[in-house]
Amino acid sequence: MEISAPRGTKDILPDSSGHWRYVEETAREVCRAFGYNEIRTPVFEHTELFLRGIGETTDIVQKEMYTFEDKGGRSITLRPENTAGTVRAYLEHKLYGESQPVKLYYIGPMFRYDKPQAGRFRQFHQFGIEAIGSPGPAVDVEIIIAAVEFFRRLGLKDLDLFVNSVGCPKCRPVYRARLQDALRDKLGEFCEDCRSRFERNPLRILDCKHEKCGQLSQGAPRMGDCLCDECRDHFAGLQALLAAAGVPYRLNPRLVRGLDYYTKTAFEIQYPPLGAQSAVCGGGRYDGLLAELGGDPTPAIGYAIGLERVLLALEKQNLLPPADKAIAVFVAAVGDQARAPAFRLAAELRRAGLACEMDYMNRGLKAQLKQANRYPARFVAIIGEDEAANDKVTLKNMQTGEQQLVDAGQVEQKIRAEMGD
Repeated sequence: MEISAPRGTKDILPDSSGHWRYVEETAREVCRAFGYNEIRTPVFEHTELFLRGIGETTDIVQKEMYTFEDKGGRSITLRPENTAGTVRAYLEHKLYGESQPVKLYYIGPMFRYDKPQAGRFRQFHQFGIEAIGSPGPAVDVEIIIAAVEFFRRLGLKDLDLFVNSVGCPKCRPVYRARLQDALRDKLGEFCEDCRSRFERNPLRILDCKHEKCGQLSQGAPRMGDCLCDECRDHFAGLQALLAAAGVPYRLNPRLVRGLDYYTKTAFEIQYPPLGAQSAVCGGGRYDGLLAELGGDPTPAIGYAIGLERVLLALEKQNLLPPADKAIAVFVAAVGDQARAPAFRLAAELRRAGLACEMDYMNRGLKAQLKQANRYPARFVAIIGEDEAANDKVTLKNMQTGEQQLVDAGQVEQKIRAEMGD
């Protein structure tokens, strides 16, 4: 039986891996510009980290985590997101002793047992940043601008930024009670998930994707009407700074995000043509998470961007760069006596930093020239038996068709001179 990749996973083949490198390098360039440093955390963590960090009432913990027992009897989970792991590393390695805020970013695979569909996989990839240690709205706006800049550098258009405040432990219970009072009489008409959320996390009802649930919750109280003075001032400051930075945004009072650790700022960037998977970036403030994981109360904010969805959006807007397989030189060996000097020349050119290929199938010269064109190669260094006997190389410029006989030791110099290096 032929073995295939597990459902919900995807091989990234050479023809598309260049697109991934392009997106990832753009992310790294933005992070360098904004002063964020890379962190790489384990792909799996102790399950307790996510139970305490994400929240036991979330869909992720209840339905989507890949959890197993290792040989030592410990419960281990493949990371479904990376904020909890980043915060764990911040606490474990005492990064709170450094100048605050600590600004970190990550790029890597995450894992959720979900129904696979366009833009949604069971192994998926995220680029995310976290700013830990600053309570004010300025850092909130900074990371939002960093996300907007990432999409701008990729050339993406038609994106919508939505913002909201989800309050804090002081004012959220007031809103929670008002929301439950407003929805209680209609509860039986909601979907099963919403009914189960009613007592555990009623705010998530506002985020339900079922059309009927959305209609039933229309007219529900708004969080903005229940914010305490601190949260109201913070949200006003956020909006003022977004306006000052010239970043267009829209208020969305139904935006609550899917993780329990969010406080105050919540935001999302959407690309509507992706339909149900339109959210390409989501994040918010999580001032209570560090204390929940055993640290001192510490303000923090972050976001994650789904790279699969970004690539889909780039494809829809014809913004993916062409595949770049070009090489500087192809070394063609003709005849048995030429193979050793050709192999030596290829090794020398690679050591000198030139992208170089050669034939490994004992093809004839005509076939090798065709192969060189397919890369394409800027030059072909041809070594036949005569060239091998005299330590020479016939260097062909594939753009002009010109050929010249050069000393084997001068090939790199000739190539760099013609390339203008």
